[in-house]
Amino acid sequence: MKRGGAGGGGMQGGMANLMRQANQLQMKIKKLQEELAEREYEGSSGGGAVSVKVKGENTVLSMKITEDVVKSGDVEMLQDLIVTATNDALKKARDTHAAEMEKVTGGFNMPGLF
Repeated sequence: MKRGGAGGGGMQGGMANLMRQANQLQMKIKKLQEELAEREYEGSSGGGAVSVKVKGENTVLSMKITEDVVKSGDVEMLQDLIVTATNDALKKARDTHAAEMEKVTGGFNMPGLF
């Protein structure tokens, strides 16, 4: 006895639709990852005494250090300021990436994307 209407073809059509949606999501994620990798983020420390600019792909682009910090001669303080400013910039990049990915994925955790 044959069934009419939404028989076996409905399941295949649903699976095909699901696969199409998954491919579209994958393309959106790839495009967003490429865009985020090119964005620039700036971090600072010591009230702006040190500022670091990084790219979203975690590459340091530039660093600015005020003359006053250099003149102080406190090498350990300068090192700490550089590390803090760099970590601040990288955190901004990570936080932005996570927020933008969440928008695309609807909060669905997809390991390895960011």
